[in-house]
Amino acid sequence: MSVQIRTLEEHLHASPQADSELTTQEYLVNMGPQHPIAHGSLRVVLRLDGENVKFVIPVPGYVHRGVEKMCEHLTYRQIIPYTDRLDYLSAIMNNWAVAKTVEKALGIETNARIETIRTIMSELQRLQSHALWWGVTGMDLGAYTAFLYGFREREIIGEIFEETIGARLTMNYIQPGGLMYDIQPDFAAKVKKLIPYLHGCIAQYETLLSGNTIFQERLRNIGVMDGAEALALGCTGPILRASGVPLDLRATEAYGVYDQVNFNVVVGAVGDSWDRYYVRLHEMRESLRIIEQLIDNVPEGDYATLRYNEELILPEGLHYGQTETARGAFGVFIDSDGKRPHPRRLHFRSPSFNNMWVVTRIAAGWRIADFIAIQSSLDLVIPDIDR
Repeated sequence: MSVQIRTLEEHLHASPQADSELTTQEYLVNMGPQHPIAHGSLRVVLRLDGENVKFVIPVPGYVHRGVEKMCEHLTYRQIIPYTDRLDYLSAIMNNWAVAKTVEKALGIETNARIETIRTIMSELQRLQSHALWWGVTGMDLGAYTAFLYGFREREIIGEIFEETIGARLTMNYIQPGGLMYDIQPDFAAKVKKLIPYLHGCIAQYETLLSGNTIFQERLRNIGVMDGAEALALGCTGPILRASGVPLDLRATEAYGVYDQVNFNVVVGAVGDSWDRYYVRLHEMRESLRIIEQLIDNVPEGDYATLRYNEELILPEGLHYGQTETARGAFGVFIDSDGKRPHPRRLHFRSPSFNNMWVVTRIAAGWRIADFIAIQSSLDLVIPDIDR
């Protein structure tokens, strides 16, 4: 197997003669870093022949902050608030990945109450993330009303987060050894009231968008990727599952209390943009199903098993932990020297970074309008790419 290496400058050189039957000339168009479809500061260069996409070149780096380097000078508790600023729509699940890695390395035991609350909070945020994605996808494809509906559900779930955590977006809640705060006395009642409301919202989503012929035509058989290619690109989450690969860390690693509840791993059949839409919509139903099984049986106990000022020094060596976020596997690599209360080196394996490169493989040959649908179906969060 040989690998051809080309520089960005070489990619950005448009051919003076297109390979079509028409007398045309290739040209380059920048989408982003400030563009509605970018959903953040991501620059994508399209090499075009007319409206036909010949090649796609993602150019990340516009919001790179050196987070991993900064974490080398922080204690493990201090790292938590940095993780929720990577993928702010999977903040709690990102918190959990760091806590899980530290707990595994030090053999820290938690209790059933902590793990149950962690699982419920993570599924609430998966619902929040998928609802917002649904609204944004509708807006990207011309259905602006969907955007308002998606934000409506996001804010309603955000109110529960705010009452418990004190924040609506960048939430640092899961800590090594427990939680930052216990849940409020009326938490279960409010979540139980939310469940039938969200079931109704998903039915509304189906009516507003899923059954719309134009919307289906924009997604079906557009940007097809099979399972083998998705695995080769390192894709995870709904993108991988839409290509028919039933990999979900909640089922395969069974952390939290996922092994105590019944839920289905939703997979697609074709691997197109429609399947990526379908998988997320049905994952919302599965998240509600998980919460329904847990909300009446939150065990009693402490919400933390460690003192917040307890010094945490990991054993010398490499440590790894991961969780299934709304966008896929978020992994934490920690290299500890066994002497200091902070990592010698740290690396985050973020799902959006791998998922971003899908456009280089599946967008060529489609029109500019199809590229909008393809990129929207990937549900990228740019600070998760630019760490």
